[in-house]
Amino acid sequence: VQLVESGGGLVQPGGSLRLSCAASGFTTRRYGGAWYRQTPGKERELVATITSDGSSTYYADSVKGRFTISRDNAKNTVDLQMNSLKPEDTAVYYCTVLNAWGQGTQVTVSS
Repeated sequence: VQLVESGGGLVQPGGSLRLSCAASGFTTRRYGGAWYRQTPGKERELVATITSDGSSTYYADSVKGRFTISRDNAKNTVDLQMNSLKPEDTAVYYCTVLNAWGQGTQVTVSS
C-alpha cells in the first residue's frame, strides 16, 4: 500500500496549484480520502475530505471556496485543486487513504 503526492511547488499569492495523490497496491474507490497539511512546530491540520463515491466533501473553513477535493477512481487518485493561494497556505501537504499516508509535497506561496 503506497501513496505518492505530486504537484507541489512555489507559487505567487493568488496563484493555483493542483496536487495529486496516486495510490498503488490497493484500490482507492472503496474508501474515503483526505488531504492534510503541516507547518513546522504545528500539528497536522485537516484540509479536506471526500467520500468513497465522491458524493460528499468537507473543507476546513480556512480553505472553503478556494480548494476543491476530487477523485478519479479510474486513475486511482485523489486530487486537491488549490486556487487563490495565500502565504498562510504554505505547508507540506499530505494525502491519506485507508490509514496510509504519502510522503508529503511542499507548497510554498510567496512573492
